Amino acid sequence: MIDTIIFDFGDIFINLDKEAPINKLKKLGLTHWNDDLNQLNLQFEKGQITEENFLLGFQKHLQNASFDEILDAWNSILLDFPLRRLEFLQKLTKKYRLFLLSNTDSIHIDTFERDNGLSFTRDFYMCFEKVYFSFEMGMRKPDAEIFDYLIKNHELSPKRTLFIDDKKENTDAALLLGLQVWNLKVGQEDVVDLFKKKEF
Repeated sequence: MIDTIIFDFGDIFINLDKEAPINKLKKLGLTHWNDDLNQLNLQFEKGQITEENFLLGFQKHLQNASFDEILDAWNSILLDFPLRRLEFLQKLTKKYRLFLLSNTDSIHIDTFERDNGLSFTRDFYMCFEKVYFSFEMGMRKPDAEIFDYLIKNHELSPKRTLFIDDKKENTDAALLLGLQVWNLKVGQEDVVDLFKKKEF
């Protein structure tokens, strides 16, 4: 019997357009996504570099782009957050311990909070016993240490904990640690249908 649910954020609650940033960056002069930019993103998601150094790193590949243009491109990944998902989450709080565990950066979270407003974001965060963002933790999925941290810090029983994420590498990592998992198929499944699709 499940008593705890750990949720990813992007494409579980807030919809994402993962191609949009690449397309916008190409319009700013980026020829292709490369290892340098990949490492820059990983460092930023772990909070190892500042927002300014992150943007400066992009400017090396986009000589004529301003910080604002890069920010606009970077934030274009963020789409809408359907109200039905918040309402679903609010119902779950009465029965389960809930946690949010997201690989994300300070730019995206600041933008999410600003665009959705104080009331909505507060209502969302209040559903969780604890909200965990990779850039604040210095860790990211699918590394085992981030799951171990939650398990130990909150005395969770892996076999009674469900982890929901749209990336298979993340659910595979959680599965190896004994957690129950749902690798949600974006565009085919919705988190609100959890108990229609899964028996826990």
